[in-house]
Amino acid sequence: MTRREAAPKGRYSILAVGASWGGVEALSQLVATIPTKWSMPIVIVQHQHALSGTALETILSRHTSLEVVDVEDKQLIRPGHIYIAPANYHLLVESDKSFSLSLEAPVLYSRPSIDVTFRSLAEVYGEKCIAVLLTGANEDGVDGLRQVQAQGGYTLAQDPQEAIAPTMPLTAIKAGVVNKVVLLKNIIPELNTLLSGGKN
Repeated sequence: MTRREAAPKGRYSILAVGASWGGVEALSQLVATIPTKWSMPIVIVQHQHALSGTALETILSRHTSLEVVDVEDKQLIRPGHIYIAPANYHLLVESDKSFSLSLEAPVLYSRPSIDVTFRSLAEVYGEKCIAVLLTGANEDGVDGLRQVQAQGGYTLAQDPQEAIAPTMPLTAIKAGVVNKVVLLKNIIPELNTLLSGGKN
């Protein structure tokens, strides 16, 4: 697939974030930096134990004023919400901008899989998608970033030097599928600059 140029600034409409080992701590710090007037929907895929329930929703809700929800099948994507891939389900996006849940086999031993969600978002949102890969101990998310980038979207990775588990962002960087490497505390400010039309 031929890589497209990144979309013009201000045209992005969804943010996807993937994390694994160390992700709960990283995600808590990330959502705490989101401004109260943030309107872009955020989709989070965190590797979870199959019996985790809604624990991540509860944890992240403590750190942001935005509404944090575990996704339900056929749920429509709305502005100003943080959507979490539920434990033991792959999370996909349909052409009508609604979610669908799948019990297909784990990918890279993971369900939910970051790759599955990132690829689905890239297919539906194309150049309007931003994808961020945080700490993790495997390679899930790398191919998903590749697909987002190929569709003209924008990709970031947490600086591996500060990640609890650097393998995931480091593999993505080495694969050449990351537009920019950013410290965790600077990811949301970086995106604010991008969305406002500033330099990135």
